[in-house]
Amino acid sequence: MQTDTKETGVYNGKGMVFNIQRWSLQDGPGMRTTVFLKGCPLRCGWCANPESVNPNPEIMTRDVLCIACGKCADVCPNRAIIIEVSSPEAAHRLQEDGCQLPPNRMSTTGNAEGKTLNSSEKSEAIFLKKQHPLDIDWTRCDNCLKCAEVCPAKAIVVSGEIKTVGQVMTTVMRDSSFYHRSKGGMTISGGEPMMQWQFTLDLLKAARERGIHTALDTSGFGKWDVLEQLLEYSNLVLYDVKHTDSSKHREATGVGNELILDNLHKTVRKVTVWVRRVVIPGYNDSQEDAEDLARFVATIIPPPTKISLLPYHKFGETKYTSLGKVCQYASVDPIPEERINELKEIIESCCDVKVDIGR
Repeated sequence: MQTDTKETGVYNGKGMVFNIQRWSLQDGPGMRTTVFLKGCPLRCGWCANPESVNPNPEIMTRDVLCIACGKCADVCPNRAIIIEVSSPEAAHRLQEDGCQLPPNRMSTTGNAEGKTLNSSEKSEAIFLKKQHPLDIDWTRCDNCLKCAEVCPAKAIVVSGEIKTVGQVMTTVMRDSSFYHRSKGGMTISGGEPMMQWQFTLDLLKAARERGIHTALDTSGFGKWDVLEQLLEYSNLVLYDVKHTDSSKHREATGVGNELILDNLHKTVRKVTVWVRRVVIPGYNDSQEDAEDLARFVATIIPPPTKISLLPYHKFGETKYTSLGKVCQYASVDPIPEERINELKEIIESCCDVKVDIGR
C-alpha cells in the first residue's frame, strides 16, 4: 500500500493489520508489542497465522458463538451460508434461548433460501461440520464481508483492518515504560512485512523517533533494495531460515531459498540478526538438517548473534477451519522437548553461534 511520508516526521501511511499483540515475549528481547501485517508470498503448511497469508480482509468464523439468528445467510449474495438445525426439537431449544429462527433454517440440507442442494452442489461444498448451526460453503464465499457486518454475536468476524501509522503507534506507546525497563520494543511481523514495505518503513521510523527499539521479523523473501531500507531503521532482524536445501524449501513454501540466503548474507553486515527456525517434525528435524543449518551459519560473516529453534506447535490449527482451509500439518504432533534439545546440541557442536530454544 502506498504511503506518504512527510519530512516533519508525521506519517500518513496506511496498512492492512490483522493483530497488534501487546505483552509479547517471543518476538525479540524484553517485553514487546508485535504488529502483525497481512500478506505473505510463502505458503508454509505449518503457519500458525494462516490469516496472515491473504493480503486482503477476510472472514473468520467462531462457530461456538453462533446464535442461529440467520442474519448472515439473509445478506449473503452468493448463498454461501447455511444455518443448520438438525430437528424441530433443536429449533425449539434455540428459540427458547432467544433466537429468532426462520422456518427455513430447520433443514439440514437446505441452502439459505430453503432450497434443497443437489448431490453435485453438496460435493462441491466445503462445510464446517460441527455441532454448531453455522455452515459455510467456502467455494461460494467471495469475502464480501457482509455477513460479518450484520452478525450480532461476532460468530463471523473480519481478519484485517486498515490502520494508520498513528493508530498503530498509539497502541504501541501504551507500554513504552515497560519497553525501557525490560529492554523491549516493537516488532513488525506478518505475514511478510516486505509485502507492505512502505507502511513497515513508516512504522519503523515512527518507533525510532520515539526511542523505541525496533525488530523486523522476516522470511527474507523480497527485493534487497526494499529490505535494505527497512534495515536502516531496524535494531534487530529475526530472520527465518526454514531449510537450507532449496528444493525442500520450495516443496514446503512454494519458493526456493536462494534469494533468502543471499539476503541473509547481506543483512548481517547491516544489523544484529537472530536466525530462527521453526522445527517441523519430518521436514527439518533430522540430524542432517541440523548439521546443514550449522554449516550454513558458519559461512555467514559476520555471524548472527544466535540461532533460535522454535518447536512446531498446533495452536493455530483451529484458525484453518475458521478460514475454510485445511491444515496440512493437522496430523503432525509437536516435536518432543528432548528432541529439540538434541538438535540444539548438534548445532552447537558444528558452529560457534549460541543456540536458544523457543525465542
